[in-house]
Amino acid sequence: MYILRFDMRDPSWAAPPAALYGAVPEMCAWAEDHGGAAAVFCEHHGSEDGYLPSPFLLASAVAARTQRLALSLILILPFYEPVRLAEDMAVLDILSGGRASYILALGYRPEEYEIFGLSLRDRGRLADDKLGLLRQLLAGETVVENGRRIMVTPLPQTAGGPGMMWWGGGSLAAARRAGRYGLGMLANANIPGMREAYEESCRKHGHAPGATFFPDRDSPSATFVADDVDQAWSELGEYLLHDARSYAAWNPGNETSAGISHVNTIAELRDTSKSHVIISTSEAISRVRAGEVLTLSPLCGGLPPELAWPYLKRVGEVVLPEALSERKASL
Repeated sequence: MYILRFDMRDPSWAAPPAALYGAVPEMCAWAEDHGGAAAVFCEHHGSEDGYLPSPFLLASAVAARTQRLALSLILILPFYEPVRLAEDMAVLDILSGGRASYILALGYRPEEYEIFGLSLRDRGRLADDKLGLLRQLLAGETVVENGRRIMVTPLPQTAGGPGMMWWGGGSLAAARRAGRYGLGMLANANIPGMREAYEESCRKHGHAPGATFFPDRDSPSATFVADDVDQAWSELGEYLLHDARSYAAWNPGNETSAGISHVNTIAELRDTSKSHVIISTSEAISRVRAGEVLTLSPLCGGLPPELAWPYLKRVGEVVLPEALSERKASL
């Protein structure tokens, strides 16, 4: 099994934006028929390399080309007006047949808050102010607030709103906020005490603990599968390095979150990084057979689609069928 992650980073020397955005629905439609479990769409703003600012639009394009593939949107909640956000969630729920889920987060870049005319210091309060109203509207409630009568139409296809909603973050405060609102917890780190803080907060506020994911520091965020790993590094290295260095520049000194590698060269990325990996076909088969879900980033760092497709197809056409056949033979 594998998931596809799209953040649409695209430095000036990489593929044209139209080629990258055009490839996403095609890749997702193909993956749906070749063992892909989900597509993840990330969000940031004002990035020099064009990082995806609008997960809703790209997810909607994918929803129109697929029928079964799960869609997961990572949203920076303080940047959204909650009524419009609830409306967009309701429409995507209808378009996708209830396949969209959400990871809501605070964000962490002051530059982005400046773009929206907000202060990073206010992010927790902003999220709390918006999250309560958002959940009421998605549940079909009519809310009277400051003399306003607020409702959302049409209602989501999924009764009560999207079937899965998580809170994302890498701190004890994030875990407590997830528990307070009865959300699942999708962390970007496995900090000691996070699970306990989450479960305690759930119980304190009358919620049963939900689904959780606490990744280890070494969990890869971008995996490629190659028949010839050396050749793959020569072909993909500059794109993976751009991706790794860009995330590291946004997270100076971060030694806890998964997906962050503080490196300066392709050789260093290959030798020391756990976040961006190229593995052999045989290793990929072994990992899938052992139950690991591969996290693919097919267009990582603006990788041209014509270079990306063979790596994606290798997973769906070679790795999964071989892993599944070996697993069936052992039963």
